[in-house]
Amino acid sequence: MLKIDTHAHILPRDWPNLAVKYGNEAFPVMTHSDGRHRIYKDGKFFREVWDSSFDPQYRINDYARFGVNVQVISTVPVLFSYWAPGYQALELHRHLNDHMAGICQDFPRHYAGIGTVPLQAPELAIRELERCIDELGLCGVQIGSHCNEWNLDAPELFPFFEAAADLGAAIMVHPWDMMGAASMPKYWMPWLVGMPAEQSRAGCSLAFGGVLERLPRLRVMLAHGGGSFPWSIGRIEHGFRMRPDLVATDNPRNPREYLKRLFFDSCVHDSRALQYLLDVTGVDRVMLGTDYPFPLGEQEPGSGIESLQLDEPARARLFHGTALEWLGLPLRRFVPNTHPEEHA
Repeated sequence: MLKIDTHAHILPRDWPNLAVKYGNEAFPVMTHSDGRHRIYKDGKFFREVWDSSFDPQYRINDYARFGVNVQVISTVPVLFSYWAPGYQALELHRHLNDHMAGICQDFPRHYAGIGTVPLQAPELAIRELERCIDELGLCGVQIGSHCNEWNLDAPELFPFFEAAADLGAAIMVHPWDMMGAASMPKYWMPWLVGMPAEQSRAGCSLAFGGVLERLPRLRVMLAHGGGSFPWSIGRIEHGFRMRPDLVATDNPRNPREYLKRLFFDSCVHDSRALQYLLDVTGVDRVMLGTDYPFPLGEQEPGSGIESLQLDEPARARLFHGTALEWLGLPLRRFVPNTHPEEHA
């Protein structure tokens, strides 16, 4: 069965050293020494990465152990650089997008790409989104769960979402710059607690702010199973009903309805949680996603879905059908000799 991992991060082995060019150590830089690959940010060590982060053939071989055929690649959120002037961030984004497009062109049966844009400068973001779709052949872009002081319902960002809907671009929302990080630095809590909360922040903003209501063709995926958004929908809906004067100020529609409009990956690390996600959203809204190749990712790609012992049509939908719908791609892109009229 065709298996598509919709949440797989990738890096170039090297990228422009903007920290030196612009005299700002906040820009991440990659170093290679003693066979080790390290990312530095703000002049400090940030993360070590491995060949699995940037070697496309290594990744193909690694995925083959689990029967996963296709990776939908996206950058690592630390490279968003939303804090920087837009034109500086754009220089990095263009490099990342060109690199990603090259991998997709070299390995068309194994990779599809989700690019990145300088969201802090919406006009530049729209132009780079257009380039990603029209020139580079990417399927869409990944954005953060917020952009500096803007949540995703910010009026400044609506033209970007409007352009994505018009272009048929898939949007992946990934948590970053986690809320509360300064007040809970121990125990990896920004990643364990802040990251799920960021996705609920994004889901509520898109629903309450009317972005999804005004743009019914917009295809948005909330990574990491939507974070805490699906699991707190009862409380969110209760607040909507009890205090519409506070919650329903920009959109009168029940936020629960948007669980059937959004897409979600399966990266929730618990079979019962995954079953709940399917129950509240539907099998046609969830797709395989692993957060490869990082420690918080699903270490055996597809194992969560396999643990549910679903029937064949449901497995096919989770392993590739929903992904193809979100990406706007035909099955024949990855399975040669598929007739055009066949659907996943």
